[in-house]
Amino acid sequence: MLELAILGFLYDAPLHGYELRKRITALTGHVRPVAESTLYPAIKRLETAGLLERTTEPGSVAAPRHVLTLTEDGRADLRRRLAEPVRRDITDENRWFTLLAFLRHLDDAAAQAAVLRRRLAFLEEPASFFYDGDRPVRAEELDDPFRRGILTIARATSRAELTWLRDTLTSLEGTRS
Repeated sequence: MLELAILGFLYDAPLHGYELRKRITALTGHVRPVAESTLYPAIKRLETAGLLERTTEPGSVAAPRHVLTLTEDGRADLRRRLAEPVRRDITDENRWFTLLAFLRHLDDAAAQAAVLRRRLAFLEEPASFFYDGDRPVRAEELDDPFRRGILTIARATSRAELTWLRDTLTSLEGTRS
């Protein structure tokens, strides 16, 4: 997820590490704060892999800043990650939001639709946070108001996302016609 966010934000524009960290934190920080001790090793891995480049620019008031730029290989890698997300990127809501934040960089509407269809299929599977044996438990079946609340909120969120997914798929498929 972190590497995808780094590549995605650098696809938009070259950034220095501090600005990149602020943007990633704004996107995912409420769930997983991004520490420098996590961010900079990830940047180094991507740089070593040839997916981004680092240049030094003079600082306006402080020390020189390192500006990160995505290479053509980095752009291709981001598009590959977007077109072929692992299952966890589809099923984990936080990873899904990170993927969704950059899906516009996948230029092909059919490829975008394929990713959205995977999420749609996942959301249409019967599921719950609570089970009676192998059977998912519905909110109406619970006496516990807190667990019922979890399921009620999840249902509302899923319905909203399902509506958005179907509308967006219709729009993308209209684009291809």
